[in-house]
Amino acid sequence: MIDTYDILETIRMIQDECLDIRTTTMGISLLDCADTNIDKACDKIYNKICTKAEKLVETGEQIEKEYGIPIINKRVSVTPIAIMAGISGGNPVKYALTLEKAARTIGVNFIGGYSALVQKGFAAGDLELINSIPQALAETEHICSSVNVGSTKAGINMDAVKIMGQKIKEAAELTKDNNCIAPGKLVVFCNAPEDNPFMAGAFHGVSEPDCVINVGVSGPGVVRSAVSKYPDYSINEIAELIKKTAFKVTRMGQLVGVEASRRLGVPFGIVDLSLAPTPAVGDSVAHILEAIGLEQCGACGTTACLAMLNDAVKKGGVMASSSVGGLSGAFIPVSEDAGMIDAVRAESLTIEKLEAMTAVCSVGLDMIVVPGDTTAEVISGLIADEAAIGMVNGKTTAVRVIPAIGKTIGDELEFGGLLGSGPVMKINDKSPAQFINRGGKIPAPLHSLKN
Repeated sequence: MIDTYDILETIRMIQDECLDIRTTTMGISLLDCADTNIDKACDKIYNKICTKAEKLVETGEQIEKEYGIPIINKRVSVTPIAIMAGISGGNPVKYALTLEKAARTIGVNFIGGYSALVQKGFAAGDLELINSIPQALAETEHICSSVNVGSTKAGINMDAVKIMGQKIKEAAELTKDNNCIAPGKLVVFCNAPEDNPFMAGAFHGVSEPDCVINVGVSGPGVVRSAVSKYPDYSINEIAELIKKTAFKVTRMGQLVGVEASRRLGVPFGIVDLSLAPTPAVGDSVAHILEAIGLEQCGACGTTACLAMLNDAVKKGGVMASSSVGGLSGAFIPVSEDAGMIDAVRAESLTIEKLEAMTAVCSVGLDMIVVPGDTTAEVISGLIADEAAIGMVNGKTTAVRVIPAIGKTIGDELEFGGLLGSGPVMKINDKSPAQFINRGGKIPAPLHSLKN
């Protein structure tokens, strides 16, 4: 039974505490668009996306108006394009330009799926797509790319790790006159989920339906506000409070997902109950940790606070939705979180501390800006470290790192919009080149043998 208090509480969360739906993402399978002729495949892809997602933006805007719930982004994810490239051959950039054209036609904020899954090795089309990523991201505005280089079941493909360090550098160089924006749209994963609605890592998995609606919620401001009201609560009481708050936030995501599914006539997939921050003041995961009792994010105790927060969010959210999936938990992207940015500037938060934090929360080293002269091998080493955390712990981890060409520690890189701005962070520049250049594979851990 919904009472007046619940309604007024939700209105207050939206007006004063930055509560919103981060994204409605329509996943579209392109498997029936495959063709040995790349131009025919591109035509089929364009027509299918424009048909399936024709009313996605319009429907989202209608729901916003009728329910008063802000939906920040409307997005599309597609079947990993490496699969299409493997069938057709040719230059994969043609697919990127087709997706860009479709994004502009239907009016979405992003299309994800310029992706390859190479955790166990390279299939036809994988290397071609990976090598094309810098050019594809430099020549498009709305395309997001991801590469999965490891999993708990398969181990880590170190050949792919080496290549991705190089491609991140190349992407930054190609867009150095545009704030090195290309690597900000590129994620390197371990254990990538197939139903992730969040960019830049979204793609439509081959086990997904032909078309599906996924919703990503966001509510760091709501959680921070709730926690700050009870300075005398014990930690277990704080955890209980966060659970209850996450439940309320996720219920709103469930409502929007079911309603969008009904209106668009496609199945409802999952609610991703992540606390995804924005650069806006009051919408920060770091500020939640500080409200719990840290002087500043990065202080000793940060990892423990984050572990508790992440667990409480999942426990609360999972009761609020018929289908929870994606990444689910607390995100810690530096450039997109006002509190994280302040902590980096104050030298309270380092890459090493962030790496420890990624062991207990969602995703990984996200929107990290490093000096422009950072070598490809160092970036590959960073990817390998983060992938190892994901592989051993059976969780999703990722790296989205931006080499700021021409900038050094203390400088700032301004992306604008959801990507925010980021201070250039110090990174250990001792070379792991011999390790990275060995290639091969890090074997899967023993506990992967669960069959």
